[in-house]
Parts: sequence; C-alpha cells; structure tokens
Amino acid sequence: MTEEKKGTLLTILTYTIWGFLPIFWKQVDHVPADELLAGRIFWAFWLTLGFIVLTGGGRQFMDDVKSLWKSKKTFFLLMLASFLISANWFFYIYAVTNDRIVETSLGYYINPLISVLLGSFFLKEKLSPAVKIAFGLAAIGVSVITISYGTLPWLALGMAFSFAFYGLIKKTIRLNALRGLAIETMFVLPFATAYYVYLFSIDRAAFLHSGVSTDLLVILSGFLTAVPLLLFAMGAPLIPLYMIGFLQYIAPSLMLLIGVFLYGEAFGLVSIISFSFIWSALILFTGSKIMEARRTKRNRRLVGAEFSGK
Repeated sequence: MTEEKKGTLLTILTYTIWGFLPIFWKQVDHVPADELLAGRIFWAFWLTLGFIVLTGGGRQFMDDVKSLWKSKKTFFLLMLASFLISANWFFYIYAVTNDRIVETSLGYYINPLISVLLGSFFLKEKLSPAVKIAFGLAAIGVSVITISYGTLPWLALGMAFSFAFYGLIKKTIRLNALRGLAIETMFVLPFATAYYVYLFSIDRAAFLHSGVSTDLLVILSGFLTAVPLLLFAMGAPLIPLYMIGFLQYIAPSLMLLIGVFLYGEAFGLVSIISFSFIWSALILFTGSKIMEARRTKRNRRLVGAEFSGK
C-alpha cells in the first residue's frame, strides 16, 4: 500500500468516525450538555496523557509545555484556542442532544468558507473570484434559513466560527496533534474539574449516579475525542491538502443523513433550498482549490524541468 493510499484511508476513517459520533452522543442525551462537556474535557485529558506516557512521549510533552511557556504570546494563544474548541464541543453536544443534528451538519459545511474568510481578514490571504462567489452562495443559503425560521441558526454559526478561529490560531502554532490535544484540554481541565465538583456538591451530577453504562459512555467520550485526532495526525501529512479539503465533507454529510433518516429531523423544502446554495458553494470552492493545487503542482514540475535542463 502506498503512503498516499494509507493517508487517504486513515483520513476517510477519521471523518467517518466524526460523522457517526451523533449516534454516540444520542446514547447519553439524558445527561445535560454542560456535564457532558466537562466529562469530555476531563477524560480526554487523562486518557490522552496516559497514552502519551505509555508510548514514551512524557518527556516530549513536558518539553512542549516548557517551550510554550517561554513564548507567552504562543502560550496564551493556545489557551484561547482551548476555550474556542471547548465552546465548539459544547455547541455540538447541545445540538445533538437536543435533536438538532441537521444544524450541526450545516455548521461543518460552512466552516471551510468561514476559515477562508478569516484567513483573508487576518492573514491577508487573497480570495479568488470563485471563492468570493462561493461565500456569497453560502451566505444566501444561511439567509434563507434565517428568514424562513425568523432566527439565526446560532448553533451552526457558533460551531463554524469557533472552529474557524480555533483553526486560525492553530495554523500559527506547530504542535504534535496528540500532545497538542493534551495541552489544550489541560488548560480547561481546572474549569471542568471545578464544575464537576460543583455538580456533585448540589447532587446534580449524572456521573456515578445514573448507572454503569452512563459512566462508561462518559469516559468513552474522552477516548472518542482523542482517537480520531490521532488517526488524522497519522493520515493528513501523507495526502495533498486539497484531498483533505474534499474528504472533510464526509462528516457533515453523514451527520445530515443520520439526523434526517435515523432520527427523523425536519428537512423540508426550505432546508433543501438553503442547503442547495451551500452545496453549490462547496462544489465551487472545492473545485477551485483542486484546480489551484494542480496548477501549482504543474508549475513546480515545469520549474524543476527547466532547472534540470540548465
């Protein structure tokens, strides 16, 4: 098996796991979203740290923390990133456990376009005409939903913007994915732990009070947070960036299908019209990125051929 094929399979597996995760969260929808978030942070940290130590990465983890502390700007940027991803997790868990899986798919569909917009604004990256049109189409799609329902799809937008800002920060910080997850969850671990203590003090905690199956599922949430990131860290470097951009739509597509066909969420004419604008935007966006990547690759070959011929 070639390295690129291996990377493609690992990346597909990653997005497939993320796509099917709503089914997992539905099994614990009797637990409030705020407690599920606290549990996810708590167990993701300890399980990830345990795996790092068992695989001999404990020293590297400490070196990463020390290196971050030397650069206060990077340290606090990563701390901000940890709060953003925690907010993203909360929006996602809340949406799934409150029968709004379709809205989660909307959030992850529009996320790439929001990321490009932030890159243009903060990193001064140029927007191609195709991307500008794609963003306009997506904006129309969101507007259709807003006008129809009389309210902004705040969960979808919250997920898209929190993850886009998270990605913007992470783009400037080079960290191993697994150790990075441990450090990010470490920043919010004190808050998650304190919140759990509070829940226990007022007898509102479902953990240890709702049966062994619930306890195991809450612990498993940490495992299911870490594993896809590890798979992604192994697969993503082996394939071209445009391939990652194309494969990322597996997750929201699965979420949409699960929400509509498995859990019977509404997806009427207005939703079809709205999503059609967004899908058109993504086809245009992805197509332009693939063509751009191929042009770059072709130009490099030509430059290499000219160089070797001299």
